[in-house]
Amino acid sequence: MKKSLGFIFFILCCYISEAQFTVRLIVTDIAAKAKDDIYISGNFNNWNPADNDSKLKPFGGGRRIIVFAGVDTGHYEFKFTRGSWDKVETTSKGEDIPNRTLDVKGDTTIEITIAGWKDDAPEKPKPNTASVNVHIIDTAFFMPQLNRYRRIWIYLPASYNKTKNKTYPVIYMQDGQNLFNEQTAFAGEWGIDECLDTLESKLNKECIVVGIDNGGDKRMTEYNPYDDAKYGKGEGKQYLDFIAATLKPYIDKNYRTLKDAQHTFIAGSSMGGLIAMYALVQYPDVFGGAGIFSPAFWLTPQLYTDVSNAKWQKKFRIYFYSGEKESLTMVKDAQKMFNIIKAKQCCDQQYITFPLGQHNEKYWREEFPDFYRWLMQ
Repeated sequence: MKKSLGFIFFILCCYISEAQFTVRLIVTDIAAKAKDDIYISGNFNNWNPADNDSKLKPFGGGRRIIVFAGVDTGHYEFKFTRGSWDKVETTSKGEDIPNRTLDVKGDTTIEITIAGWKDDAPEKPKPNTASVNVHIIDTAFFMPQLNRYRRIWIYLPASYNKTKNKTYPVIYMQDGQNLFNEQTAFAGEWGIDECLDTLESKLNKECIVVGIDNGGDKRMTEYNPYDDAKYGKGEGKQYLDFIAATLKPYIDKNYRTLKDAQHTFIAGSSMGGLIAMYALVQYPDVFGGAGIFSPAFWLTPQLYTDVSNAKWQKKFRIYFYSGEKESLTMVKDAQKMFNIIKAKQCCDQQYITFPLGQHNEKYWREEFPDFYRWLMQ
C-alpha cells in the first residue's frame, strides 16, 4: 500500500510539473489610439512587436483580450505595442516603463490599463553623445548590391592622427545608429566610442569600428540570408556582398587598416547577430571572427545546418552572448550553435550568459567591453 501511494504521488508530481495553463490578458482601458491594432510582445515570441499571432481581439465595452492556451509554468515578460517599437506603451507622461511581468503557476486572468503610447509623447531633444573620434563617412553611401543608400559611421582611435604609419584591425557592426550617438539611437546607444576611448589605452589594443545603419523597414530582410514567409525575401547575402565587396575595399583604401581576415571582424545584436554569424559562412576568407549578441536564430533554423556544413579551413574567434530574460529559447538557441561550432574543432569560442539580461542596448552595452577584451587578447 505504501509503495502504491508513493508511486501515485510521484505520478501526480510529474503531472503538476508538466501541466500547462490558460492565460487571459484583458486590456480594460486604453488612453489613446483605442481603435488601432494592439499586439503583445514578450520573451515568449522573441519580442516581435507586430506578431499577428499575438494581436489582441475586441472584447466588448472597448476592451481587448488575448488568450494563450497551453502555457508552461514560468516567468514571462512583455509589453504592448501598436505594431512597432516606436509605438510601444508608456506612462501617461510618455515615459518608458519596465517590462510587465507575469509568473504563471496556474490558470491566470489579469486586467491591464495602457496609460499612454510612445508616439503620443512630445519628442524630447536628445543630446549628441558621439565622441570626437567618431565621424560620418557618408550620409548616403551607395549599396549597389541592394540599390539603396545608407549612412556609414567610423570610429578612429585617438592615436590614428598622431601615429601616421600605424595600421589597425577593423570591426564592422550592424545597427550603426545605435552604436555611438544617443541622438540617433532608438532605445539607447551601445557607447562603443566611450568604451574604446577608455579601454584602448589600458589594453594597448586599438581598432577601427565601422557602423552601418540598419535599413529601417528593410532590417528584417537585410539581416536575413533566407526567405521568410512573414517578412519576405531574404537579402542578407546581398547585404554581406555590400560589406565584403564594396564597403571593406573602400575602408581599406581610405584608412590605415590591417586588411587580412585575421584582423577583420563583424558584430551585431539580435538580427544583427544572426547576419554576423552567417558572414563567417558566406565570407570565411574576409572575416576572422564575430561578436554575436542575442542572436535571432529562432527565425532561421537553416543556419544551424549551414554552419554545420561549412568547410572552414581556419580558426575563427567567435563570442556569443545571451540573456536569460530575453526569450524562452534565446540561451538554448545560442548554446546549440556554440555546440555545433565546438564539434568542428576549428574555432576559439567564448559563450556568456547573463541571468538578468534582457533584449536591449543597455545589456549589449554592458557586455561589449568584455567582448572587446576577449577579441583583442
